[in-house]
Amino acid sequence: MALTIAIIGRPNVGKSTFFNRLVGKRLAIVDDTPGVTRDRREAMGSLGDYKFKIIDTAGLEEGKGKSLSARMWQQTEKAIEEADFSLFMIDARAGITPLDKHFAELLRRGNHPMILVANKAEGRAGEEGLYDAYSLGLGAPVAISAEHGEGLAELIEAFDEMCRELGIDPLSEEEEEVVSFSVAIEGEVSEEEEAESEIDPGLPLQIAIVGRPNVGKSTLVNQILGEERQITGPEAGLTRDTIGVTFDYEGREIRMFDTAGLRRKAKVQEKLEKLSVADTIRALNFAEVVILMVDATMPFERQDLSIASLAVQEGRSVVIALNKYDLIENRQEVLKDIAEKLEHTLPQVKGIPVVPISALTGRGVNKLMPAVFEAYRQWNRRISTSKLNRWLAETTDYHPAPSVSGRRVKMRYITQIKTRPPTFAIFCNRPAAVPDSYQRYLMNELRWDFELPGVPIRLLLRRGDNPYHKK
Repeated sequence: MALTIAIIGRPNVGKSTFFNRLVGKRLAIVDDTPGVTRDRREAMGSLGDYKFKIIDTAGLEEGKGKSLSARMWQQTEKAIEEADFSLFMIDARAGITPLDKHFAELLRRGNHPMILVANKAEGRAGEEGLYDAYSLGLGAPVAISAEHGEGLAELIEAFDEMCRELGIDPLSEEEEEVVSFSVAIEGEVSEEEEAESEIDPGLPLQIAIVGRPNVGKSTLVNQILGEERQITGPEAGLTRDTIGVTFDYEGREIRMFDTAGLRRKAKVQEKLEKLSVADTIRALNFAEVVILMVDATMPFERQDLSIASLAVQEGRSVVIALNKYDLIENRQEVLKDIAEKLEHTLPQVKGIPVVPISALTGRGVNKLMPAVFEAYRQWNRRISTSKLNRWLAETTDYHPAPSVSGRRVKMRYITQIKTRPPTFAIFCNRPAAVPDSYQRYLMNELRWDFELPGVPIRLLLRRGDNPYHKK
């Protein structure tokens, strides 16, 4: 097992900035606003020769009952219990606060191994706070600057000492092989290699859960995982960062991303929400299957269609999870309304699967992952060239392309040039003269005849004869 380290401390001391530095990427949203991080975020990080799992946590705040701060503290407690040791971070420039003292005492009583880290210690402004840190009773503080990368050599020494005390030898572990998720797919394929040849079960299936605020995205993640992994509640906009969680489903590794809710662009004014939206769109771009969550108790709004359209434009396969389905009475009418709106608004992806669920009770959730796997299979689908050309001949014989200026448009050859999403190229004599309506006809026939529901299809028209007629 890899070494696991949690970064803890009160709000706005620089935990997420240091998390990003250890990971080597800007994964966590960083802003001057206190309390940006709410859920715990995990990633693989490194420091010197050390490789470890690092957990970024919410700022330590007091809270009781079911308040948001109490729920955030529960998530931090889980991170501390999971970690081999923690980095307790303070702000050297702000000095020691009563909140620092309170949680230092609380954690000291819990006998959790930790290293005291004094952030923002660069220059003389942090000297007084650095000396005051000794009063916390957590040992000598390690002075660092997460923003500028100072003090990391001293932190490595503290890692060495802590690992010796705990009897851990993480440097003896073999490094995991780094696998690229980028797969180039070009060229021809035989009939025997059709359909399943593009799926690599050794790579994690990347899923992004998107939707408007407060539709139940985090609740769904918790329901699938069977634990309170994400903070949930009646408040809208609880999730700010895009949080990735890895789990195993029926022998397949899944990487699922819980994202911040997407409101209409005109309503997004604050800088922090803009950062959250950008983080969500980035997760959508890297996903292979997008689960669009819709609240069944609210009308299927234009924003839902905009999010679905965004996923389709990026070429992602889409599954709609109709949440809170158990709370409505006219269920068939709601399903019919959604199907009609999708049919008229997103005709390029006819047949998007709609799965009624209740994320809170778990009803219908067992049907969601099979729908996701089927959408993923269709997204990776490859159809042999011989089948495609038999289809093209039959389709154009039944409904030929319209003549333009008295000249016929001849569809000569078709091949699938890539998958993810399925992309086809048709060679013809006058590609610029083919009307959009006829292109839609060909795409609809492709989808219907080869059973590709709910998957974006790309159709490219190219000028030329059959490029393989001499072979």
